[in-house]
Amino acid sequence: MAGKPKIKELLNESACAHSPTKKAACNAPTPGATTGGCAFEGAQISLFPYADAAHLVHGPITCLGASWETRATKTSHPGRDFTQMGFTTDITNNDVVFGGEGKLRDAIAHILTHYAPSAIFVYATCVTALIGDDIDAICKEAAEQYGLPVVPVHAPGFVGGKNLGSRLGGEAVLRHLIGTAEPEFTTDFDINLIGEYNVTGDLWQYSHLLEELGIRVLSTLSGDGRIAAIRTAHRARLNVLVCAKSLISLTRKMQERYDIPFVSLSFYGKRDTSAGLLAIAEALGDSDLIERTQKLIVREEAKLEERLAPYREVFRGKKAVLNTGGNKAWSIAAALQDLGIEVVATAVGKSTEADREKAREYLGPDAVLMTKPGQEQARIIDETGAQLLLAGGRSLYTAIKKGIAFADVNQEKKKSYGGYAGLLNLAEDLRNALENPVFRNVARRAPWEK
Repeated sequence: MAGKPKIKELLNESACAHSPTKKAACNAPTPGATTGGCAFEGAQISLFPYADAAHLVHGPITCLGASWETRATKTSHPGRDFTQMGFTTDITNNDVVFGGEGKLRDAIAHILTHYAPSAIFVYATCVTALIGDDIDAICKEAAEQYGLPVVPVHAPGFVGGKNLGSRLGGEAVLRHLIGTAEPEFTTDFDINLIGEYNVTGDLWQYSHLLEELGIRVLSTLSGDGRIAAIRTAHRARLNVLVCAKSLISLTRKMQERYDIPFVSLSFYGKRDTSAGLLAIAEALGDSDLIERTQKLIVREEAKLEERLAPYREVFRGKKAVLNTGGNKAWSIAAALQDLGIEVVATAVGKSTEADREKAREYLGPDAVLMTKPGQEQARIIDETGAQLLLAGGRSLYTAIKKGIAFADVNQEKKKSYGGYAGLLNLAEDLRNALENPVFRNVARRAPWEK
């Protein structure tokens, strides 16, 4: 497990059905493709929710400033929440000439002396990777000296986009954390949640249902995660890949190394939440668990439908354009369909081939899969008469210009839309947006304008 991860191997993922059929490797970098998110940012997205770990960016301070606190990844950790703190070695021109390894050693020592985290993730960036700082040797030396994990993360921005960076973050955890400790006890229903980052508390919308069923979340990568828990992840009975195809390399390798099977699912919307709970029960292979899960689903769906009834008339006949990225191209679309809203277009520019297939499956043959949503969404709104635009904050101006309702569903969102309860949150926000007169009035011309 020593040495740097091999980028070529991560690009050609055997567990991805599309890799053998593509002329170019999955997520292969192209000039300019890191605009909107580089590999370094992707690695931080995967690992940052570990609130008991310090995240040390070995690079210029701008790298930290561009990536820190980009998502509301909530934690219930009782101690210090390191997601609220940014650490960097602040590499300067002088360090480029003479090397930044001394600064890195000093930074690690300072963090361990003054903050006492459970682990430190050390992120290589473009500058420090190019000048050749040996973060592997320094992390190994520090781990032996201080007696806790100091994990090198080889995800400099120039190697590719966020998707590849997430894979590299998973690779770092697999190489340096998973399998390095044993749990106090195990159960027949221990699972790992892979790719669940607990953005705005998504994990907490369904974790209580798993607990009710007797399914224990042994560890997560990495929402509301703990370093001690991820070190024991090799003892789980099942890996559950939650809306994160970028981490399929990790689950495939854990299956090969530890004989842990995996399932891939989503907890957005009624249908996918129910299907996800049942898929976990079926994968664990216990008939009693499957029966209890089916009963729980019937109960929860009935409660949800009763509470959704007042919203149904509001959403009747409504059309939406969805401009987000990755798995949300289909997972949020599924939730909208569960509310009775027709999704006429979704953005797939940053989605994997598997995500695009899912989007087409959910939306049908007539919907538009936008590869350049910035150029396409305004035209599609005009052509389809869509009344809703769901996207990130930058698309708000398109909604204002077109005089239609807008909802932010990207990482900047303030509420969770995961699980059954999250669908109610989404319904409430969309109803408020549709009934808000601001979106209709703000685009109107003043009475004295022609």
